Order: sequence, then structure tokens, then C-alpha cells
Amino acid sequence: MPAKGKHRRPKSSSLTRGIAAAGTGGAVLVLPVIGATAATAAPADAAAKPAAAPKTYVVAAGDTLSKIVREHSLSGGWKKLYQDNRDALGGDPALIHPGLKLTLGEKAPAERTDRSERKDASAAKPASAPAKKAYTNDLDGWIKESLDIMAQRGIPGSYEGIHRNIMRESSGNPLATNNWDVNAAAGTPSKGLLQVIAPTFDAYHVPGTSLDSFDPVANITAACNYAADRYGSIDNVNGPY
Repeated sequence: MPAKGKHRRPKSSSLTRGIAAAGTGGAVLVLPVIGATAATAAPADAAAKPAAAPKTYVVAAGDTLSKIVREHSLSGGWKKLYQDNRDALGGDPALIHPGLKLTLGEKAPAERTDRSERKDASAAKPASAPAKKAYTNDLDGWIKESLDIMAQRGIPGSYEGIHRNIMRESSGNPLATNNWDVNAAAGTPSKGLLQVIAPTFDAYHVPGTSLDSFDPVANITAACNYAADRYGSIDNVNGPY
């Protein structure tokens, strides 16, 4: 609510001057003259300018937080940009992947309301939270849940592309492990639905999903994140990757 200007309490004072006229045998005549002062209101505070709406930027290949700050003339440096977008970027500011959506600039402040609006808002019943979407605990449900998470993170991919690669890599077995190829010989066997090795899973793990590489949804989203970075999309993968 805008602050009101302070007003001085009006003060009035009267000044009476007596002017006497005297004459031989005449009465004394007193003529009162009354003056008053009036209060002057201070001007109201000027309305504050509305904050500029934040901008959205989609990370491109080769971007770094420092590069984005420099090209968009952002204040606060890369550390502030990272803090503003920590939920999207995860725990490592050096790992930013193409397709991630970042907010450039602070969020706009909430609009101020007057007393009547606050009273109405407090009297209103809080809206119920939307029901959480349910997924079946099978390959179809795992792919659909992964696609919803990927959409929130800007990671490309389709149901058909994911399903096709899963069937080639693991035949739909979330516990599949490759113990015979070159990765296994190096001590990092490929695991899960899309056969992801541990270093790749750790580097492309999507925040909000399980840290267990055998978890179907975590495995799919990490593999699709990696495929998007290297091939543009999991849809472009048609063989070992």
C-alpha cells in the first residue's frame, strides 16, 4: 500500500488588535481584527515504477554461466545467475546442458495490496493443490513419467524414440547389466533400461530423480539428457551410443 503523506494538524490562532479612539465625551471603540493560519498538505509519494519482467533464456551448445552473464550484461556475475536458477541447474554450476531454460534477472516483486484486498484474501479459502499425476509401474508408465520430467527441463525426445532404444539396449529390463563389453572391462558396466555407465549417469543426472542408476525413470532421463547433448535427441540414436 503506498505510504500516505504526513499532514500537519491545522493550527489556528487569532490575533486581536484593539484600536481605541477617544474624544471629548466620546465612548471608546474597539475594532477586532482576526487572522487565521491554514495547514498545507505535503504532496503524496510518487508511485514506484513497476519492476521489469524477468527474461527467459534457453541454453545453447557451448554456453557457460559466465558467457551468458557477459552477453546479457547481467549484474551479480555467474554466481548470482546460478543461485537464481539452482533448481534447474542442479548441484554443479559447470554442468549446463543445451535446452535448459534459465531466468535472467530477479523475479518480479509481488504486487502490493491495500487493507481491503488483504482482508478479502485472508477470508478466501485456500485452493486445493492439484492431484499428483499417477503412472503405472511398468515400461509404459516409466517412459511417460520420464517424458513429463524431460518436458519440464527442456530435454527433447519422444515416446517412440525412447521405447525403440530401450528395447535394443535392455529389452525393457530395468536391472539389465552388461558385464562383457569394453566398459565392463574398465570397471564401469552399462546399467539399466538404456544401459548408462556410472560416469555418464552422474554427469547427466536430472535433478529431482533418483540417484540410483537402476531406477527406471532416473535412467531414462539421464540417458535422454546425454543423448540430447551429444546427438540432439534420443530420437536421433539408432545404435550403440
